[in-house]
Amino acid sequence: MSIKKVALLTAGGLAPCLSSAVAALIEEYSKVAPGVEIIAYRNGYRGLLLGDSITITPEIRSQVHLLHQFGGSPIGNSRVKLTNVEDCVARGLVSPGQDPQQVAAEQLIRDGVDVLHTIGGDDTNTAAADLASYLATNNYGLGVVGLPKTVDNDVYPIAQSLGAWTAADEGAHHFSNIVSEHSSSPKMLIVHEVMGRHCGWLTAATAVAYRKLLDETSWIPELGVSRQNREVHAVYIPELEIDLVAEAKRLSLVMQEVGNVNIFLSEGAGVDSIVAEMKSRGEEIPLDPFGHVKIDKINPGAWFADQFAPMVGAEKVLVQKSGYYSRSAPANAKDQALIRECAVVAVQSALAGISGLVGQDEDQANVIRACEFDRVAGAKPFNTEQTWFAELLSEINQPKGLAVNH
Repeated sequence: MSIKKVALLTAGGLAPCLSSAVAALIEEYSKVAPGVEIIAYRNGYRGLLLGDSITITPEIRSQVHLLHQFGGSPIGNSRVKLTNVEDCVARGLVSPGQDPQQVAAEQLIRDGVDVLHTIGGDDTNTAAADLASYLATNNYGLGVVGLPKTVDNDVYPIAQSLGAWTAADEGAHHFSNIVSEHSSSPKMLIVHEVMGRHCGWLTAATAVAYRKLLDETSWIPELGVSRQNREVHAVYIPELEIDLVAEAKRLSLVMQEVGNVNIFLSEGAGVDSIVAEMKSRGEEIPLDPFGHVKIDKINPGAWFADQFAPMVGAEKVLVQKSGYYSRSAPANAKDQALIRECAVVAVQSALAGISGLVGQDEDQANVIRACEFDRVAGAKPFNTEQTWFAELLSEINQPKGLAVNH
């Protein structure tokens, strides 16, 4: 298959890799296949359905290295599920009676695209898998090559998604400022709500990254500036049950001894309980086009704060979310290195006519390759059996909860 033209799109929520991933793909094509034309669809699958694209000109190619210093996506994102026909019609992306996948396929044909590069998380990549299957089933002869972007780090079979390392570091820096609020009032309870949906990896990794910052800090305990006040006192994730009574008892002792309590909470922890409460009150559950609960609308951090505050003796409560701060950052050096490695394999795969999601295949010793789309799925849980997580819980004196069965 001779590749003459490729298209790029970014979709879903932001992650600290999108600008670098777009740059890395353009840089790699310019290096190994400079004759291949490149376009980029604006605002993800929305732009594909509407035929809204940007041509990557020689001028853009000459300056694309500048993208590595920026967060966000230079070509824009959106949340569009091609198989959710009703939503696509309601948003004016297709006309009644049209199949969004067929509209997307025919737009690619009109634009002369041979390979579509998708950069996104579990929803984007499952959508890419659906589109790749549709294209193959209907003999369109087009390739789809994805890159795994998500701060949640929850895509099967990818060992490490792009941008997640950076998000953890940025969340740690965010909390390193917020934690000073403990000095604004006696007996403060601070809840640091971290993104991740139903995967606790980012919360755990952010806690570890933050504690490394504490390791590098010098203290003046005689003047009240101590590690104990700024320590992580609890880490709650969706994969493990939370015994509220037992934890409140443990944390009330921390409150008495230290004077404040700091909790790192995964936004997905406790969502089932919150949703159950809302349903019992007859309230409507807010959902996105992919059928996910809109976590920002139900505020897990506030719910947990309400539960814990009276039980631990808090006089003041502060709930802070680091998600948008973290996910909007430019990729750090570690992520940029992984992005470039994945971009090389993505271009190689495209030129060889191989479709798939390019990343570290955890079923093949983390080798970077084009993982077959029929193996791609979202909602991968965090593996709580990893040594580094056990060490984290041990160091903060938190008993490990029982595994949650979904």
